[in-house]
Amino acid sequence: MELTGKKQIMLTGNKAAAWGARLAGVDYVPAFPITPQTEIVETLSQWFADGHMHGKYTNMDSEHSMFMAAGAAAASGVRVFTASSSQGILYGLEALHTIAGWRVPLVLVNVSRALATPITLEPDHNDVLSLRDTGIIQLHAETAQEVFDYILMAYRIAEDPEVCLPVLVNLDGFYLSFTREPVVIPDEAEVREFLPLFKPSQPVFQASEPMARASAVFGGGNYSYFKIQHHLAAQNVVNIYRKITQEFSDRFGRFYDAVERYRLDDAEYVFVMSNSFATKGKAAVQHLRKNGIKAGLLKLSLLRPFPSQIIAEALAQRPKVAVIDQNLAPGMGGILYPEILKAVYRREDRPQHLLSVIGGLGGRDIRAGDFMNILQRLDEEPGDDPLFLFDEKDLKQFDQLRQIAGFSREARVQ
Repeated sequence: MELTGKKQIMLTGNKAAAWGARLAGVDYVPAFPITPQTEIVETLSQWFADGHMHGKYTNMDSEHSMFMAAGAAAASGVRVFTASSSQGILYGLEALHTIAGWRVPLVLVNVSRALATPITLEPDHNDVLSLRDTGIIQLHAETAQEVFDYILMAYRIAEDPEVCLPVLVNLDGFYLSFTREPVVIPDEAEVREFLPLFKPSQPVFQASEPMARASAVFGGGNYSYFKIQHHLAAQNVVNIYRKITQEFSDRFGRFYDAVERYRLDDAEYVFVMSNSFATKGKAAVQHLRKNGIKAGLLKLSLLRPFPSQIIAEALAQRPKVAVIDQNLAPGMGGILYPEILKAVYRREDRPQHLLSVIGGLGGRDIRAGDFMNILQRLDEEPGDDPLFLFDEKDLKQFDQLRQIAGFSREARVQ
């Protein structure tokens, strides 16, 4: 396909990611296939082979070597893209901590898939949220258009001199990775005005000028210095993100705030969600509004750095809020719920009720009736226990599992 002129075409989330990398003008793609991400690197591999992309594509022997190759290439001054999923992310976790510590700008995509055990190919967010303490910036996409747009913006964020960090774009496996949606693909020249070819802001590795980066040091002082610098660079992203998204909106007509406020202004019930299931939440809000219930939705798009102040302001004076976690930290509960709780708890105008909800594990659907169950719980005293979303037909089986696991029959399950 030629790259002249703006087009709207039907793309899967994976193909949208590949187009984002292509139009970003990446120089190097180290790759290792894993379901449901493989379509991304297969597409890029074919484009390199056909001459549509120029640079280097390399199949690596594991995710660990893939991420290390990506970081090393970025340190040498080229624009790098890679992608993974699920167990692959965990296999390369050590490398991801390392390259984030190197402060190298690159973009990677994670196609969310639930973690073993048991084995499943469907999505939840335990894989991507396992990276939350690496120092990698995280953008979470709801639609295929967002996947494409976020990749272009991710390079601007990663390569900003005040950031110089890897940026991850997350999309849900199967629900979005293999779903075809209309995506506007802009002209390559227009993209280049927004995202020029890469010019490193840091010294780069080259044989003629040897240097060391993040080399070993003894004593906590120097280590602390580097970690705090890393933290401050990540914090810089909140303001830089706002500037870049406004520029993107001015050029392409699509604006992405750190959070999306969907019918939130007068909402009495608010669902907090992220990624592709936020579309289900919006449909539920529309249905509830038609029935006279003032519902709204807050979609989380920028998850690292966590935009606490923006979230707190968005939820101010909203009486009843349910945080729907598509993840589970066994023994603790939902991962994002305590982060939302921390963001709002000091404010006098914080929500009256804040409910933890866990649903969509392993790709399990969240249906219209589930949203009604959430509203019913919000009208009660929510308490500290999370609401687990299950179908009525599953409750008997779940009750049996609780007994086997040693839980009391009084455990609260809706």
